[in-house]
Amino acid sequence: MESTTNVPDGVEDKNLLILDDDAPFRTRLGRAMTQRGFLVSAVGTVLEAMDVARLHTPAFAVLDMRLEDGSGLDVVEELHRRRPECRVVMLTGYGNIATAVAAVKAGAVDYLSKPADPDDIAKALLAMPGELPQPPENPMSADRVRWEHIQRVYELCGHNVSETARRLNMHRRTLQRILAKRAPR
Repeated sequence: MESTTNVPDGVEDKNLLILDDDAPFRTRLGRAMTQRGFLVSAVGTVLEAMDVARLHTPAFAVLDMRLEDGSGLDVVEELHRRRPECRVVMLTGYGNIATAVAAVKAGAVDYLSKPADPDDIAKALLAMPGELPQPPENPMSADRVRWEHIQRVYELCGHNVSETARRLNMHRRTLQRILAKRAPR
């Protein structure tokens, strides 16, 4: 997929911290953001993110809300304590109004539900202060969001079809048929 959003040449510090405990997602997002001109540090725990914030506070951050060892909100506060102009986008698979409000109050510039498109993330990070990013031109269809969720759970279950079906409360054969098909648009 061709990138349409790159870090502008006038932006001097292109360092981006990605914090997500989902390793496959973190890797894919890291690659996508590198292709968009960011210098990526990708970590999987709040503790690692705090270390990055202390050693070299990035100009940008994409943080997962809920992690095994804490909350991405703690990292937002640390980033803004060290670098008030740091632009943070919060990601979560558990989107609701209360967590969105908490993220914005903590200093996030935007709050996106997973799976989020890398172009939408880059637009949110690079939007001018006070300017809202444009809504996505081609939002994912409900079928695509469902497919992405199934793929994520399947990866988290180590590609175990039976375990994935159990966690999704779905018949195993139904899941096998879904996994055999191509991704919807």
